[in-house]
Amino acid sequence: MAESLSVQELVDSRGTSLSLELLTPDVFLDRSCSDPDVASPGLALAGFVDRFPSGRMQVFGQTEMMYLATLSESVRRERLEALFSHDVPAAFVTKGQEIPDELVAAAGSQGVPLFRTVLTTKTFFRRLKSYLEYALAPSTSIHGSLADVYGVGLLFLGSSGIGKSECVLDLVERGHRLVADDLVLVSRRGHDVLIGKGHELQQHHMEIRGVGIIDVKALFGIRAIRQQKRIEVVVQLVEWDDTASYDRTGLDVDHVDVLGVELPKVTIPLNPGKNITVISEVTAMNHLLKYSGIDSAERFDRELQRRMAPIMEYLEEDYE
Repeated sequence: MAESLSVQELVDSRGTSLSLELLTPDVFLDRSCSDPDVASPGLALAGFVDRFPSGRMQVFGQTEMMYLATLSESVRRERLEALFSHDVPAAFVTKGQEIPDELVAAAGSQGVPLFRTVLTTKTFFRRLKSYLEYALAPSTSIHGSLADVYGVGLLFLGSSGIGKSECVLDLVERGHRLVADDLVLVSRRGHDVLIGKGHELQQHHMEIRGVGIIDVKALFGIRAIRQQKRIEVVVQLVEWDDTASYDRTGLDVDHVDVLGVELPKVTIPLNPGKNITVISEVTAMNHLLKYSGIDSAERFDRELQRRMAPIMEYLEEDYE
């Protein structure tokens, strides 16, 4: 998880797309930001700073600049110094507007980098916020394989050597797509969306025991890979155990927690002759069916109970 992002990293990554012009060249860009939200000064320019959102990057749009122009130089300087005395990682002025000396001086005196951009306030907000949400998203790495099967992201988990890579390779051969093998980098977007991708050095390579390292893109073409995919179902591969009890109806849905997001988990016991590839395809299609509002197991159980109702009523009234 990236706990913070420096202003220098922001400039290096998005300086061109955000059209940033640094107005305080003597200020260091090592200030860090850990809040993906972006704010406008708002009432802080009127002197009310009791609920000022510290730790957020501040954007001065046309409304804020027009309000500053109505203030005297002394009041303007006082309000801006009070604003920048809080924890402000960086400040931005949009639409290429003229900037009063008091704004530059107040930001510089507190060590806050001040930038100007020609972008409109709406466009700048959208680009900056989307980047901060991406860069500061909670993340983790998982030992497993991720595949896109009928548009559903299946994350295969299991002990080393159980056959995760071989299963995904068979799915690719059947027309599905590899996202990542062995190491899956997972990040959370928003509250309940998990995005998985492979390591940049891995580049859709797979290790197949007995064969070695293979390049899926080179072997099967560009259609066989995806750069990233939303993770929607976890497929847990386990060795068959005669003493274990496995779900046979699908009514009791198991879940696993990843970065605070609950994902449905399907546990598949492996034994000789089991076609794990077809089962994976059925798992993906069944998830799509549930997403469309059709739960096959629940519907079958409901119909079975309806058919058995007269019999149960007869047995309940049989006192002989």
